[in-house]
Amino acid sequence: MLPDDPPYIHNLTRLAEKSGLSDLMTDEQKLFIDAVTPMNIAARYPDYKSMLATSLNQSVCEDLIQRTEQMQQWIKSKL
Repeated sequence: MLPDDPPYIHNLTRLAEKSGLSDLMTDEQKLFIDAVTPMNIAARYPDYKSMLATSLNQSVCEDLIQRTEQMQQWIKSKL
């Protein structure tokens, strides 16, 4: 039997909970995905894009990229 298709949602916290990864995550990892999730939503809507753009600078973006790569590696290690 094939596993169910993953849910079509963008809320990283809900995805982590549904996958069981949430139970393995540190508080820092949970806070990070809580902080990143709204960025995906905001980037999709024109009204929010300018607000999102003003909150980001090179330093913030580099930090987000680094932390996202670390999270991605951690998730792969749990598969």
